[in-house]
Formats: sequence, C-alpha cells, structure tokens
Amino acid sequence: MPVSFQRVYLEGAGYFMPGEPIPNDRMDAYIAPLNRMSERIKRRILAENGILTRHYAIDAEGVTRHTNAQLAAGAIRDCLQRGGAELSRVSLLASGSSGGDTLMPGFANMIQGELAAQPMETHSVHGICAAGVSAIQTAAQGIELGAHRSAMAVASEMPSRLFKRSRFAARGYETDFDSHFLRWMLSDGAGALLLSDGASALAGSPGLRLKLKWVHQRAFSGDYPVCMQLGLTEDRARGHLDFGSWAEAEAAGALSLRQDIRLLPHLFDIGIHEYAGLVRDGWVDPKRVDHFLCHYSSEKFIPVVEDLMAKADLSIPRERWWSNLAWRGNTGAASILVMLAEFLHTKALKPGEQIFCYVPESGRFMAAYMLWEVEAVDAAPVAVVPRAAAVPDDDLVIAPPHDPAAAPEGLGALLTELAAIWHDYRSRVWRTPLVRQIRERRFAVPDYLNWMEQWVPQVREGSKWMREGAASLSEPYQMLASLIGVHAGEEQNDFNILFSDYRKAGGTVENIEELRRNPGGEALNAYLHGLAATRDPIGLLGAIYIIEGTGQRIVPALLPLLKASLKLPPDAFRFLEYHGHNDENHLSRWLTAVEMVMAVEGQSRAASQIVETARHTAALYLMQFQHITQRMPHGSNA
Repeated sequence: MPVSFQRVYLEGAGYFMPGEPIPNDRMDAYIAPLNRMSERIKRRILAENGILTRHYAIDAEGVTRHTNAQLAAGAIRDCLQRGGAELSRVSLLASGSSGGDTLMPGFANMIQGELAAQPMETHSVHGICAAGVSAIQTAAQGIELGAHRSAMAVASEMPSRLFKRSRFAARGYETDFDSHFLRWMLSDGAGALLLSDGASALAGSPGLRLKLKWVHQRAFSGDYPVCMQLGLTEDRARGHLDFGSWAEAEAAGALSLRQDIRLLPHLFDIGIHEYAGLVRDGWVDPKRVDHFLCHYSSEKFIPVVEDLMAKADLSIPRERWWSNLAWRGNTGAASILVMLAEFLHTKALKPGEQIFCYVPESGRFMAAYMLWEVEAVDAAPVAVVPRAAAVPDDDLVIAPPHDPAAAPEGLGALLTELAAIWHDYRSRVWRTPLVRQIRERRFAVPDYLNWMEQWVPQVREGSKWMREGAASLSEPYQMLASLIGVHAGEEQNDFNILFSDYRKAGGTVENIEELRRNPGGEALNAYLHGLAATRDPIGLLGAIYIIEGTGQRIVPALLPLLKASLKLPPDAFRFLEYHGHNDENHLSRWLTAVEMVMAVEGQSRAASQIVETARHTAALYLMQFQHITQRMPHGSNA
C-alpha cells in the first residue's frame, strides 16, 4: 500500500553531472574496447538505448576526478543554491546508491563528511535504481512524522570506475555479454531534493509549491532470480568474499557488473500490473496525470511500457512523457532525481497539475512510484480521503492463464483485472511452506503423500459443484450449461487418477472415503457448493479461472522440481502431467464460456461477478496450499 503524505513539499531540486558531455563517438577514450566483440556489442547497444551523451567522473586515463561522495555533495550544493537555502536547516540526510566510495561506513555519512555538515540524522539506502526513491521516502517520512522540518534526499552513482579496461585484465580482457552490456549503458551523476514541511514556493516557480502525495515501492525478490548484480560470479554460485583474495575474485569475474537482459521483460510486466493496482485502488488516475517521468534504461523499452499500458487500458499519452536519458544518460538511482530536477528547471507548471514518476529496478526486481501535485502557495490544505487497504500485488515468473494482450474483443478489461488477482495469488502460493519445500529440495515422498491425501478429496468435488452450477442456470444460459456439463464430464474421474498416483507413490490409505480435506479445502468446497446452488451462478467462471490456471501454470512449474526430488516411477505423476497439458484446452473453453455470459448478462455485471468469485477462490485456494504441510487424520470426510 502506498505511503501517503499530507505535509511534505519539494522546496528545491538540483543535480551535478561531472565533466563535459561525452558523445558516443568519444566513449572509447573512457570505456575502452576489451576485445574484438566490444565494438559490435557497443554499436548494437547504442543503437537501441537512445543515449547520445553522458558524463563520467573519470578522465581519459581512468583517473578519478570526482568521488561518488563529491558527486552527491555537488548535487546538494546545486539544490541549496537554486533554492536559496542553507545547509544548516537540514536535520536529515538520506542517500540512495548502488555503492559509495567505501564498503563502510555508510554513503550518507561520507556525503555528510564531504560537506563538512553539522551533526544530523543520516540514512544510507543501498540498492540500485529504486534506491533514489527510497531515499526520498525516508526523508519524507521524517518530515511527515514531525521529527524534521527540512530533509535532504540525494542519490548518486559512479559506475565508470568499474568499466575501465584495466578492470578486465585479470580475465585476459574476455568477459560475458551481460558484463559487456552495462559498460555502454550506465554513466555518472547525482541528483538531490530538499523537502520541507512548509508552504514556501518551489524554487524557480513563484506562487507555486509542489506537494508529495504518496510513494509506493514493492520488491519482488522472492519471485525472481538475480538480474543485475555486482559481487557474484557469472553463474551466481560464489560471492566475491568467498575467494581467497580480491585478485582471485576479480579473475573469476565476481567483480564485474552484470545484467541478465533475458529477464528484463518480466520487470516491465510486474511494473504495469502494480501500476494497474494503483489505478484500481484510486491512488492515481491516468487521465489526471499531466507529466509522466519514467526511468527506462533504454529507449528500446518505451514501446514496451507504452504497449503494456495500452493493453491494460491505462495509457498515459506519449506527449505527456518526459525524459532526459538522451543527454544525461542512465545514472541508476540518481536518474529519477536528476530527471525531476531538470524537468522542474525547464518546465512551466500550473496549479492542479500532477507529476507521476515510475522507476523499475532490475536488481532482483522492484517497482517504485511517486505522485506529486502542483498547488498554489495560498491554496487551502486538501482533505485526505482515507482509502481502503490495497491488496499486495506481488508477482512471479509464471504468466497468467490468459494474456490480456490477446483478449477477444470486449474481454481486455476483465482479463487485465483477473491477471492482477492472479499475480497476487501465484506470488503468495510461491511462498507457502509447501512450495518453499519443493523449491529448496526439502520435499520428500512422505510430504508428497500427505499432499495427495488432502488433494484427492478436493479434486473429487470439482465436477460436483460444476454440475450443480450448470443445473442452477436458467433458460438463457442453456448453451453455457451444456458447455459446463462437457467440462465436468471430462473431470469427473480425475480424482481417481490422482488417487492411483498416490497409491503408486506408496500411499497406504486404500479407501478414498477415509481421506479428508484440510481446513482450506473445506472452506473452498463449502464456498463453491454454496455459490453453485444460487440462481445463475456465473461467477463460478472466476473460480474455474483460478483452479484451472493453477493446473496449467503453477503445477507445470513445480513438476520438474518434484521429479528431481522424489525417486518415484513416472506413473506416480500422471495427474500432474495430465493437468499441465490439458488445462490449456480447458482454459480455451473458458474464454468461450465467458463470451456466452457477456452476451446474455452484459459486460459490467458479468465481469464483476467473475472477478469477485476469482478473488474469493484465490484466497481460499491459497489457504488450502498453506495447510498442506499439516498432517490430516484419516476418517470420515463429511
């Protein structure tokens, strides 16, 4: 859920870019080619990223001309000078960076020392691109809580020292593409924001003030492997501190900055789903956004973000986007602060305008957002309307059952909303004790048998509530009733396949009637049977979306891990194999069923029922997953 603010204003903004702008044709003087591949890779990357000039804090000989702390201090001085403010007013300094000049102490303390600043509270945020937003949020929270009247947020990056050709000598100037890639993507720079609790005018904009409405950040590190990293070997098997010396670590490639570009499409996917959740819960209205500042690392990703927004029907027109990537380069955590500062220095703002910022971070995947609103200095405080708590919207490297981008006409909005529910559900499932055991190879045959003992009676109910639901459909839905009847007929004996798998895996219970559902299964069963007994229970299509989607998406992802961990014959996994292949056909049929319902019921009412049931089913199915690791006694399954 976003952190909202009622008394935080941006008083001034500044940035510091070291040296002169370096055009593409002069990059080799600073970031020298390593080998014969370098020139070809460089041409490809520069052709895609849209960066024309950037800045380096090293000179052509590789000598450091500005430390990272000096870059940050330069941005702070620029911020204070533009706003006519004194450093003595600042009582909180929050910094964000992927790394300062020292491993310790913290970066904020080194910046404070560089400034020779008075005693103050400091916070050092260590991350990648979203670290700048974290620094802003830390400073803003200090003000909102009343602990500080003025706070400085600063972000600074200096990756150029990692890209010098000499860094690759220990490897014979040979390296993998992932570490080649970033040498032509990243550059140096720093940005700073002065936040306060006053109503003073924004520097350079007489009569106007800029209010921070909210900040929202969410990390998806539990769902994804590392994408961008420094300190691990190429295979991520060893950390730099695990070697006998720094020289050995460097020779093994553990001190090369890398980005796995194959994972990047997932980053924008989760970012747009998170954005859709913010829109759904009323935090941002795309129609009200006047300026969109998006930190994309390459212009190649502009159409990706734009297309995903369009497919979610949540577009912000391209003419409202603003970026300085082309002439400032990609400065990581500093990018959004440098961008915001330069935007404010060059654009004329009007009261009521909103500035929406989006920062995707590829480290281990994170998404950060901010919303700012322009106010007249003499404007009365705006009452804050409490919002309902937003459901956490994590993600996982498993696609939703249906891609909203490929939706039949009229179903795009429904599939987008269902995809948001799916992303939350699958992410939570991925962190249940059951799935964690499977992922960590701690899942043994007794655990598999315990799972089957609880799942068999649950699967047995599937065709029953489907038939009950079909019987409850009135005359206009008879074609749908027939379709559901076909589906239920195909699945009515599935539980026998699962029970047979259980027996072949060594299960000792001989009578299915002795098996019992766990509390989550009992709750799900009661909910679906109750809904099926109501008149025209078209919401059951939402339940099928979650249940069949689990079989089509989550189960196939777990199956290879199960086979690798459990020494069982292949025919002990028939049910899981069958559902992984067959549920795709079932979900294709599901689309047809939804189109039938839309034709009779109307899109709005039908969609709301399907979405509501999907949300409830996801919560109850998750409960079933959470209880699986508990042992259930055998006996009556009334």
